[in-house]
Amino acid sequence: MKKKRVAFLKKHAVLVAAAVCAAASAFFVPPDKTYFSYLDLRVLCLLFSLMVVVAGLQSCNVFAVLSQKLLQGKRKLRALVLLLVLLPFFSSMLITNDVALITFVPFAILVLSLLGERRHLIKVIVLQTIAANLGSMATPFGNPQNLYLYTTFSISPLDFLLIMGKFTGCSLLLLLLCGFLFPKETLTVRFPKPAAVSSRLDVILYGMLFVCCLLAVLHVLPYPAAVVLVAGVALWRNPSLLKRADYGLLLTFVFFFIFSGNMGRIPFFQEMFSGFLSTAPVATAIVSSQVISNVPAAVLLSRFTGDGASLLIGTNLGGLGTLIASLASLISFQFYGAEADAKPLRYLGTFTLFNLGFLAVLWLMTLL
Repeated sequence: MKKKRVAFLKKHAVLVAAAVCAAASAFFVPPDKTYFSYLDLRVLCLLFSLMVVVAGLQSCNVFAVLSQKLLQGKRKLRALVLLLVLLPFFSSMLITNDVALITFVPFAILVLSLLGERRHLIKVIVLQTIAANLGSMATPFGNPQNLYLYTTFSISPLDFLLIMGKFTGCSLLLLLLCGFLFPKETLTVRFPKPAAVSSRLDVILYGMLFVCCLLAVLHVLPYPAAVVLVAGVALWRNPSLLKRADYGLLLTFVFFFIFSGNMGRIPFFQEMFSGFLSTAPVATAIVSSQVISNVPAAVLLSRFTGDGASLLIGTNLGGLGTLIASLASLISFQFYGAEADAKPLRYLGTFTLFNLGFLAVLWLMTLL
């Protein structure tokens, strides 16, 4: 029983922390009708819909097929590594950073193992993690905090692009430069078992549902309609997809909505956070993300400022740094840690070094 509790705490550390924070804040602000106003149903419904649709696309082997077609054949090691890194960078813009890493980190481990190039495993996985976290900042639906801030502050698609475009471009350039850290040698990539799409009809259906979700994010389609469509098709084609949504993340959002809502009603915290955000909003968001992760930081700090652009920049750049700055980073660490020859301390050292380097350059952009 004790082992099960420890395992649960390790797996759902942020969820447990969110629940504790929500419960503690309730002592200062007893539950009342205002609690219902804390919850952003639009964000929760859109997150749920995107999770189910992406799970559907994964179940059809769409990402495995595309990856194999891109990587198979004779490749320079440097070009191969860049492909492995850029796959999560670009895919995270559409399927979110955590799903991109769940999909492509195991794929990178497989490819490098087949080629006998596991010596590069740590650097590749670290760069994939950075790529997913930075690529996801390019779109409103690339990660949970973007979707939340985009909705909360009613940011237009054009404004979002203008705010985050330059950081995305700089991130891509930095990732390309990291390719020079690897040798030029030529390798031949062959997969022992070629991946195949399991159902073309499902691919079409989930593709159409994905478009519906994007239209809902852009306020073209009412979000309740998107939820009904997604749930209906999932029940028809593959009910197990509804179990694959990350309910832990959704519940974490609920608890942090309660916590941040209560904090916003306590005068002391109103003055403290408002003061920090009025003088250094980006820095406040970055530093907060290092301690409580960027998704909770976005929810909490949004209660104390109207500067959505600064929070958007700060919480996205704040995903770099510590291992908990972005929850998606823990996914990569878990995949690597499960390997027989894993060296966790070496991984953490490399992870921290690369993350701080990227963060320093991108933070400097905000100061300039």
